[in-house]
Amino acid sequence: MRVAISLVLLAILAAGGVFAYEGLTLPGPAMSGHGYAAMAIGIVFSVVIGVGLMALLFYSSRHGYDEPPKLTSREDGPR
Repeated sequence: MRVAISLVLLAILAAGGVFAYEGLTLPGPAMSGHGYAAMAIGIVFSVVIGVGLMALLFYSSRHGYDEPPKLTSREDGPR
């Protein structure tokens, strides 16, 4: 069973590699300045989102938001 899963995953990886190679080696027109600008904006936006999410992860970890809830008993209240 493991061998079959491994073979299927390797076949998917190989197909992805062939697809990427074919896409990168196709001749075509050069990308315009608008394309480069859009790509740069997308890259910057992705990095900002990633850094922000990692900062929130470390902030919540440092301030105890990731701790499991703790039950406290009230001795003078209803149960």
